[in-house]
Amino acid sequence: MAIRGDAAGPALALPTDPEPEMGAAAPRLDPARARMRKLPDPKPLTRHGPARVIAMCNQKGGVGKTTSAINLGAALVEYGRKVLLIDLDPQGALSVGLGVPAQNLDRTIYNALMERRTSLRDVRVATDIPGLDLVPSNIDLSAAEVQLVSEVAREQTLLRVLADVREEYDYVLIDCQPSLGLLTVNALTAAQGVVIPLECEFFSLRGVALLVDTIEKVKERLNPDLEISGILATMYDARTVHCREVFSRVVEAFGDTVFRTVIQRTVRFPETTVAGQPITTWAPTSTGASAYRDLAKEVLAL
Repeated sequence: MAIRGDAAGPALALPTDPEPEMGAAAPRLDPARARMRKLPDPKPLTRHGPARVIAMCNQKGGVGKTTSAINLGAALVEYGRKVLLIDLDPQGALSVGLGVPAQNLDRTIYNALMERRTSLRDVRVATDIPGLDLVPSNIDLSAAEVQLVSEVAREQTLLRVLADVREEYDYVLIDCQPSLGLLTVNALTAAQGVVIPLECEFFSLRGVALLVDTIEKVKERLNPDLEISGILATMYDARTVHCREVFSRVVEAFGDTVFRTVIQRTVRFPETTVAGQPITTWAPTSTGASAYRDLAKEVLAL
């Protein structure tokens, strides 16, 4: 994908009028359904690693980052991949979503980042899903944002600690906090790809430009290998004109960078959080589970 200032292609531009008048101009057909396509099942692996690192990133909260990290990871495991999830949010939602009581743990991602003698191997935990491991987080991580400021090569701290485990996994998914602070910059510096979950409403669309600017700066100054893997439309409801128009605007602005898979709004996702399981195991035949399996196929095809 080309981002602004990248010599590989033209700059991306958001619509100049992000809030059109609703009603008569609304598309009659579901634009998300029109873009769907069936992908073949991925081929099995003969060996694992080194991992491709993907940051799940959006500075706006409540857009489905954590839900997408959990369920994409679980879907990749179903296709024979080994996956490590990293909770890089002091709120610890990723840990809670997998039923891990991170608030009671003595060591978390904070210790791996701030203590030279602590590695990711020391703090990772196995989940109930074979092949899916987690590096948990809790409120201790909030101190790292301040403490990292005085560190040498502070933006590359996560990249350094990831080196110990990358050969053991096929994918590392980093659930970023809803901000563009130093922890998120660490995730972008360590990643090869960025998945941007985007709620289908106009305020979310407006915030993407700021995130793309941040990704550009990290690419230029810290991580030339960084690319946007795709924009993932979440909380989509084809019954509303608003969702359909926002989705159409996202595709108009970003083209093929938008994943063809769309995550529909459903009550199943809150249920999985309470259960501490991915939707692929909690409701394996649901539309949500099918959507994340399709997303996993798209990610594997990149």
